Amino acid sequence: MIPLSSSLEARQQAFTDSRDWLEQHQFSLGGNWDYTNGSFDRALDQENKVWLRLPFQVTNGSVVDVTADTNAIITLGTPYVLRHEYQEGNDPEASARVVGALFDQFQSPSNPDAHVDAKWIDKAKEVLREVEKLFPQ
Repeated sequence: MIPLSSSLEARQQAFTDSRDWLEQHQFSLGGNWDYTNGSFDRALDQENKVWLRLPFQVTNGSVVDVTADTNAIITLGTPYVLRHEYQEGNDPEASARVVGALFDQFQSPSNPDAHVDAKWIDKAKEVLREVEKLFPQ
């Protein structure tokens, strides 16, 4: 995980506006969101292993339905770039489970905080600069 300096840090913004603006730049709400925090994520590579993540905390209201308009206000955290490393081939810890297969379809990263090459850090900075322009001053 490589933190990136940004004018978005500590910025308070309506969740709905942030979501709508960021979706225009290929960001989506990260899978680990809840009512009080989460992140907007954008893959930087074709394999979806390198990500630019914009974390946020809900400071007023709550995010219950991410597709609906909400009155929630969020505070953006320090953006960062990260890379997930996955084991190639079959998962040796996999077991046959009919019900579990409906939920556990994807392998967890073998290294969720793998080394990030300089080219991805540069790409993340470039995308971040584009995104900073979306937010009114």
